[in-house]
Amino acid sequence: IDRCTPKKQPTNWIQQHPVYQGMKSLEVGDSAQIHAAFLVYMDLSEARHWNEVSYMKSPELEVVLLEGREIEGGPVQTVLPLPVHQNVNHRSLRRVLDRGFPLLLCAVGSDSTLVYQRMTDGLVTPDPPVGPFQDVDRRHQRKRRQQD
Repeated sequence: IDRCTPKKQPTNWIQQHPVYQGMKSLEVGDSAQIHAAFLVYMDLSEARHWNEVSYMKSPELEVVLLEGREIEGGPVQTVLPLPVHQNVNHRSLRRVLDRGFPLLLCAVGSDSTLVYQRMTDGLVTPDPPVGPFQDVDRRHQRKRRQQD
């Protein structure tokens, strides 16, 4: 081992990735949001296998937005990736919702944890629960206890 030769520092592969470089060239100014957008991009395209994942700048919000299709031929969805420390207000969400696509807000933790939240325009009836759930009538339970 040659002790006189300085060790080569490992390169940060994220900063060298062409998608990260492309997001950086959008000049949104917030490096934490660019990093968050890249992590979400990688999750959607590599782990979740979304189709046609792309990125663009939102000039109104000065952030990187993502678009893609969860399933082939499905509707285009907009994803707003934000670091957990970054605040978001109703006006910002309204601007993204006004694009006309379903919106996913993705909070990105400092440990790279990703939490997706589907946002809607107005109130939406939730889907029924999935699983072996039964609707138990409390009156029936009370009567049964009184009989015992």
